[in-house]
Amino acid sequence: MYNKEFDRKIVIITGGSSGIGKACVERFLKEGARVIIAAREKKKAADALKELQSFGGEVTYIQTDISKSTEVKALIKKTIETYGSLHYLVNNAGIEGTAFVSTADYQETVWDQVIAINLKGTWLCMKHAIPTILQSGGGAIVNISSIAGLRASKTGGAAYTASKHGVVGLTKATALEYARMHIRINCVCPAIIDTPNARNILGSRISEIGKDFPMGRIGTSNEVADAVLWLCSQQASYITGIALPIDGGLQ
Repeated sequence: MYNKEFDRKIVIITGGSSGIGKACVERFLKEGARVIIAAREKKKAADALKELQSFGGEVTYIQTDISKSTEVKALIKKTIETYGSLHYLVNNAGIEGTAFVSTADYQETVWDQVIAINLKGTWLCMKHAIPTILQSGGGAIVNISSIAGLRASKTGGAAYTASKHGVVGLTKATALEYARMHIRINCVCPAIIDTPNARNILGSRISEIGKDFPMGRIGTSNEVADAVLWLCSQQASYITGIALPIDGGLQ
């Protein structure tokens, strides 16, 4: 349903060129928002822009590596130069690292990269976006954590689990800091979602895995995007600091 509260509002969505991020871009565009996709890969972003422009509205791309402070600063600076304000931030960009590898066998370089993007990158984006959101009169931030931010798995991937637990803690701490300053900050914790990334990792097993969920299937990117939009909306005006599982009853 079209919600006029997002009309002409400015939204940055990191990792918005595929999967959950792309679904979030589509959802905000349908609501009349002006969306900036911040992502590293130019080719993937260019392909996504061609498709996303069919939804109408205004969507642009700013190449950004969120693990680098200089690039995040440049993202915010260019957003202000172009639009003059910022109202919403969706921190979606992230990497899985090495799945199914135990802690003792995990490579330090991979660990550092996962933490730099998933946790430090989320912090950097909030650090540099919050002053601008305050100047714009307030707004909302949604961080994309994971079910791995609420529970661990015995199949390995400690870096991913640690980073996503960190995102939950970062969300809660920052939400309390700004609770009286007209910025609500929440996170969502999806379980396995049907995205190109998930299919690359799990292959044909993805359908079988879904049968083990209480609802008998895995989730979709659109279901996560709907929750993100709701948390940004005034329908969630008294909600801040939560970690919302989107997991078909798994948690």
